Amino acid sequence: MARSRRRVVICGAAGRDFHNFNVVFRDDPSVQVVAFTAAQIPGIAGRRYPPELAGPIYPQGIPIVEEATLDALCMSERVDQVIFAYSDVSNAHVMRMATTALAAGSDFTLLSPRSTMLQPSLPAIAICAVRTGCGKSQIARYLASQLAARGYRSAALRHPMPYGDLAKQAVQRFSSMADIAKADCTLEEREEYEPHVADGGVVYAGVDYAEILKQAQTEADLLLWDGGNNDFSFIDAGLNIAVVDALRPAELDGHYPGGVVLDMADLLVVNKIDAASDEQLATVAAELDRLVPGKPRVMAASPVTIDDPAALDGARVLIVEDGPTITHGGMPYGAGYQAVKSVASARIVDPRAHAAPEIAAVFARFPHIGPVLPAMGYGPEQLAALAQTINAADVDVVVAGTPIDLATDVDLRVPVVRVRYGYRDAGEPSLMSHVDEFLSTAGI
Repeated sequence: MARSRRRVVICGAAGRDFHNFNVVFRDDPSVQVVAFTAAQIPGIAGRRYPPELAGPIYPQGIPIVEEATLDALCMSERVDQVIFAYSDVSNAHVMRMATTALAAGSDFTLLSPRSTMLQPSLPAIAICAVRTGCGKSQIARYLASQLAARGYRSAALRHPMPYGDLAKQAVQRFSSMADIAKADCTLEEREEYEPHVADGGVVYAGVDYAEILKQAQTEADLLLWDGGNNDFSFIDAGLNIAVVDALRPAELDGHYPGGVVLDMADLLVVNKIDAASDEQLATVAAELDRLVPGKPRVMAASPVTIDDPAALDGARVLIVEDGPTITHGGMPYGAGYQAVKSVASARIVDPRAHAAPEIAAVFARFPHIGPVLPAMGYGPEQLAALAQTINAADVDVVVAGTPIDLATDVDLRVPVVRVRYGYRDAGEPSLMSHVDEFLSTAGI
């Protein structure tokens, strides 16, 4: 006899998975979500999606288990369908997950933007990318500042990063550093929220994006979706911007769901052309012509500045970079390394020889990383390991390529010099010319 409820597992990384559940499955009595599986983010597995968020069909909440157990889970729980719901993994990885699910007797599904996007009542602009680390966040901040100069109130909806108490993080609003401190944010969360707040912006994040959207719309004229990884937006934006990294010209459609972002885009921003070679620029142009011919493009620079370049002169330097960009984003280094290389007398110290065990495990998992330290701080233990690694190195200065003020978040024995990166048009048409056209058609 057929079972009355379809049994589902959602594979995720504490973000897209929760959103897909909330929007598609939470109130569906014909479905029983038996578990979430966790990947990419340490410390997520072993917890439960709380009943306050899971809804009345799930009075005990939903367990979150390690992704490595997926095949056994599918068989022991007689799972009918596996939903894949996280981002910036290779297309081959997605098919490996599909193979695992199919071999265990379960269907394998990717939910579409149409199935998962929320409908805003305000005009919305989504800033997404084909890979992690393309420069979405500085573009979102640039747009917020330009919109403010035109008299518009914008609210940034940040792709979810709920690594703490999920029930308390259902809806989060940040408009001051005090808000961020009160929320006990991880280093990775601070990297995304602090720059917006420092620029005078308002950021929303959390778990329940229907409620987040509802609240954000009460104080804004329009919405900015500040994407995470290479995921597509949770809201149905009138203007979809896809950011492409000129330093990775061949990585446009090989990582899920970056190809979806590219194909859905109304406008492409080819970023970091100031750091790219002629060969890289030619390759990215040819690839875009092949994949999305005729789609409008903006050429952009990502200028890097050093707060105190004299402090690097002749110094032994340890470089800390944005964590996700350097780990699952696949880049060997970021803005910090580029800045230090511009100071000829600076000597870069490789952090591997001084890595605490938890940080050494990160280097082992991501062997592509160069002589830089990813800013890992998903919990107190990892943050302590980061500080231990830095303090064990014999260096004169730390260069922080992460967007936060590392000196205030980590107890360090040496001074920190910050590297900042922004946005600049690198030709015509400008980014704001496209945005102004959208605003005109949106009627605000």
